[in-house]
Amino acid sequence: MYEATPALFPVIGQTTGADAGAKQEVSPEAALVAAVRAGDRDAFSRLYDTYGRMVHGILLARVPYAEVDDLAQDVFLTAFRKLDTLRDDGSFGAWIAMIARNRAMDFHRRSRETTEVTEAVAQTHATQGEAMEVLNIIKLLPEAYREPMILRFVEGMTGPEIAERTGLAPASVRVNIHRGMKMLREKMGTQGRGV
Repeated sequence: MYEATPALFPVIGQTTGADAGAKQEVSPEAALVAAVRAGDRDAFSRLYDTYGRMVHGILLARVPYAEVDDLAQDVFLTAFRKLDTLRDDGSFGAWIAMIARNRAMDFHRRSRETTEVTEAVAQTHATQGEAMEVLNIIKLLPEAYREPMILRFVEGMTGPEIAERTGLAPASVRVNIHRGMKMLREKMGTQGRGV
């Protein structure tokens, strides 16, 4: 019979040097959330700087362009007020993304007014109109492709940023952007031919 050495098999409840270091390591995101909870408003400003483009892109994928800025502010205000409900400080990105998606759904439940785009409005904003046309086509894509496409091409986020901040796997982000681009090209080609 042999004796197990403590270095290989630590006693239950005892931590090794590697375990102790892992427990103390806190993500920058979690550190910012903890600072906000402690009353540091500048930390919330840094969270806004980090996640503002993502929230803007999520909303842009779901609501009219004119509503996005106000709704984005509303999302961050909601997050600030309900920060105590966040269970894992390191999951702020996924949590605020869900708040943004829910806020967009609420907008559509409450919104019944529609505005007709007149020819005069379309002529005044020709290049903006072209961008809006592409945005409207992106909004027709399945949701799995719509959000990553807007975060990438409208908000300028990189694939790894999108993955990190939304909680999606990097491979999923790449695949969704690739497939979304393919569908966008097909839809733009179809619309260009008047079909």
